[in-house]
Amino acid sequence: MGTIGFRAPRNGACAHSGAGSGCRKGSKVTAGKKTPLYDSHVALNAKMVPFAGFSMPVQYSGIRQEHEAVRKAVGLFDVSHMGNFFVTGKGARGFLQRATVNNVDKLRDMDAQYSALCYPNGTVVDDILVYRLGPERFKLVVNASNIDKDFAWLENLRKEDKEGGDMALRNASEELGILSLQGPRALDVARQVMESDPALVATYKAGRGKVLGVDTLYSRTGYTGEDGFEFFPENKDLASLWARLLEAGSRYGMLPIGLGARDTLRLEAGYSLYGHELSDKTNLIEAGLSWITDFAKGDFMGRPALEPKSRPGGMERKIVGIELLELAIPREGCLIRAGGKDVGVVTSGTMSPTLNKGIAMAYVVVEQAKIGTELEVMIRDAGKKAKVVSRNFYKRAKA
Repeated sequence: MGTIGFRAPRNGACAHSGAGSGCRKGSKVTAGKKTPLYDSHVALNAKMVPFAGFSMPVQYSGIRQEHEAVRKAVGLFDVSHMGNFFVTGKGARGFLQRATVNNVDKLRDMDAQYSALCYPNGTVVDDILVYRLGPERFKLVVNASNIDKDFAWLENLRKEDKEGGDMALRNASEELGILSLQGPRALDVARQVMESDPALVATYKAGRGKVLGVDTLYSRTGYTGEDGFEFFPENKDLASLWARLLEAGSRYGMLPIGLGARDTLRLEAGYSLYGHELSDKTNLIEAGLSWITDFAKGDFMGRPALEPKSRPGGMERKIVGIELLELAIPREGCLIRAGGKDVGVVTSGTMSPTLNKGIAMAYVVVEQAKIGTELEVMIRDAGKKAKVVSRNFYKRAKA
């Protein structure tokens, strides 16, 4: 989701701050809002940067070390900058069925679902998670940079929805935090801190119970390519729960993880990030999300523009994975060429800490999108050899 991430700053520079900004580990950055864990991050010597209107930790011990901790052991993320909405009351289910692209009717109580909100022209308002907490009670998790926009969009849809019935939409983003536990040892840590057995929580399922004595909603999703759990405590409990989770996970090698490693992890796993692979300029289908778009469910916002018949000539471009065949680091905005012609552009790129090679996601013309196609990525005016690969650069070993 992407929800749901961060583009790692180039050459270690502070994101959105420019070279020579003087951003240091443990430094306090005043950039709009703070999560309740701001002081906790500073105390852990985190490098704080402005992100989506919040002061957030980009790294603690270092992006590569934090990345490897999640791949090999376990990490803890503060993602409390993300939005939490509740849609409740008679008509809530039907409203979300019409407002989102995925099929809400397939959800049972405590199911989670990856979905999206689209404009009438099929471009993306946001990619979101939908939780069914009860027959007429739903929770949405939205991207931090889109909280106000998403809420206004949903509120307008609610006002115009003639079938909505008696339902309420509430923005609880300033009431709840989100902590994400990710990595191959996440289940071990969860067993130490959860009152109920976390092994009984399947992927994309949720529950409610006590975590280190704190009553909270929890789920099992993630944005790293690893197993993991999310906890949604009230803000008053957030700092205490964060500290105690770090203590409980220390025996398994757990580290606090910043937004820099969150970005390299999600990119290795092939997860899209709003503002990069997804935006109000990208059609949901060309973005590779036809698998969450359920045309069988009936009418929904954006459907006419997303249906295949709306593109009689087919798609002009599509999202692909790119692997560099020589030592180079692709970055957002790098042009992609084939036969001396521009055929695409990089949306996200990095040097993969796990694969030790440059990887990227990019939009290219469909004629150059077949896996195995050789291309050039223009980096500092030089063409670097690359090829089209699956966007799932990294897949964790099955348990």
